[in-house]
Amino acid sequence: MQSLKRISFAAVLACLVLPAQASPALAAETAQGGQSARVPYADLADLADSARLVLRAQVRTLARVENERAPGLRPGWGRFFVKAKTRMLLTGDTPLGEDLRYLVDLPLDARGKAPSVKKKDVLLFARPVSGRPGEIQLVAPDAQLLWDEALEARLRAILTELVAPDAPGRITGVREIIHVPGNLAGEGETQIFLSTSDRSAASITVRHRPGAPPMWGVSFSELVADVGNPPRRETLAWYRLACFLPDRLPRGANHSETAAGRAQAEADYRMVLGELGTCSSSRR
Repeated sequence: MQSLKRISFAAVLACLVLPAQASPALAAETAQGGQSARVPYADLADLADSARLVLRAQVRTLARVENERAPGLRPGWGRFFVKAKTRMLLTGDTPLGEDLRYLVDLPLDARGKAPSVKKKDVLLFARPVSGRPGEIQLVAPDAQLLWDEALEARLRAILTELVAPDAPGRITGVREIIHVPGNLAGEGETQIFLSTSDRSAASITVRHRPGAPPMWGVSFSELVADVGNPPRRETLAWYRLACFLPDRLPRGANHSETAAGRAQAEADYRMVLGELGTCSSSRR
């Protein structure tokens, strides 16, 4: 890559202020090809879910912005003004021309050089800039990933789920949990009612049968949960639960009538969290 000149883009910086937080692990991936397996599903979902525009572009030129004109820049990183060519709009409600301009933060090597991305294709997660056609603002300083076919395929699957009519809502917490014992010893059911950002329905059901391990399922509608078929890993339903359910039940959420019922409800909640597994994300 050609040496990069330090330049000042006062007008550009005035309208393309980057969000303050960047992810070093994810941004470092922009320096490498064939990265699909190294980008966690949760990172892709985080970026896609917060972007009005998701697109593939080819970097044409990039120029270093002076550090004093790069607020929030972390040590060991550089901010760059990028000119790119639009390859494909994967999702978005704003028409884009062929020419794009944006700012991105990239990690620097020991010599102070940025990853070689010139003439390479990248995936961008962004929002349009009002009144400035051709300019976009990344949803995070590092919301640029080197493109590869496998990574785009994973991303397309996420975007398809996000725009589906029955897409799971964003979980914001646990509203209420209650365990109701059955008529037989070892029988019962725990209902976990979740709160969502759009106030859509969401609930988890854990069912106990004598002599059998507990089964559970989730519903993101008014319909009964599909008990026995919990969401598979690396699906949007799994992401909504694994990445946003609290580690502990909020105080006052357990409405089970007895101490034994409250203990069972707590145990069932911990069981669900354990089966969901860790939300592996470098952005949290």
